[in-house]
Amino acid sequence: MKHSSSMAGASAAGRLAQVSALAIFAALAACSKQEPATQAAAETTQPAAADPLSASIAGEWRSAEDKARDEYRHPQEALEFWGLAPGMTILEVQPGGGWWSDILAPYAKATGGKYYATAADLGNPELSEAAKQSRAEFAARFAAKPDVYGTVELVNFGPKSAPLPENTFDFALTARSFHGWMGSGVTEKYLNDLYGALKPGGILAIEQHRANPGEQDPKATSGYVTEAYVIEQAQKAGFELVEKSEINANAKDTKDHPFGVWTLPPTKRTRPYSEGPNAHDPNFDRTKYDAIGESDRMTLKFRKPQSATT
Repeated sequence: MKHSSSMAGASAAGRLAQVSALAIFAALAACSKQEPATQAAAETTQPAAADPLSASIAGEWRSAEDKARDEYRHPQEALEFWGLAPGMTILEVQPGGGWWSDILAPYAKATGGKYYATAADLGNPELSEAAKQSRAEFAARFAAKPDVYGTVELVNFGPKSAPLPENTFDFALTARSFHGWMGSGVTEKYLNDLYGALKPGGILAIEQHRANPGEQDPKATSGYVTEAYVIEQAQKAGFELVEKSEINANAKDTKDHPFGVWTLPPTKRTRPYSEGPNAHDPNFDRTKYDAIGESDRMTLKFRKPQSATT
């Protein structure tokens, strides 16, 4: 009996061991089957890599003041409309304080492109010390953060400057500078310079304060220029008009302000420029001008013909 009981116990123990082994095997098999599904699920929930243009616009190096202006300047929509693309060699014309530069230079770095900006013409013996200092400060600002901006190249540009590097650029942007060219009598020279600098098929992007249709003040003293005049001058230089956009339109802009376009944000003049850059009238009521926001602007895309030889 003792022998029979021990045999039965051994048999039961054996069956239990087999069941346990099978259970463990099944659990392992189930885990191995589920792992790829779990992994795939994890992969699908990972955030998508940021678009390089969106990342540049959202960059922490851009000031809060600059980002606040996106409401009026629509950088993402405008650059996409103009056809900015990865790997392009970009030229920014008269970048001023660098509002567009803070977007374009990091974008070029991130996409394997190159970024150039025009700067005061060091080849001009009449260049003022203030202009030289401004150029040096602009260069130093971007050179201080190569991890963000990459290598920023500056090219001489001015009323007496030599031609820009020929057939070099895929994309050139000039923003709110056309009226300044007109006032200085350099519109024809500058457009010809840009035409020569762009590669065949290269893009000329123009953003400009837009006057109401009609006769154009040749000096554009209000800062506003008609779309028809800008198009006429660009076509005269050889550019083809590709498309117009209302991305930067502002129907609230009446364009009849006491200190021209500079009455509006972001400049917010309260006294004429003739009285100096810092002239200010503390009693000037800015309410309606601040409510307008920034100016009504044309957004134009031109192209150097593919068939162009120079």
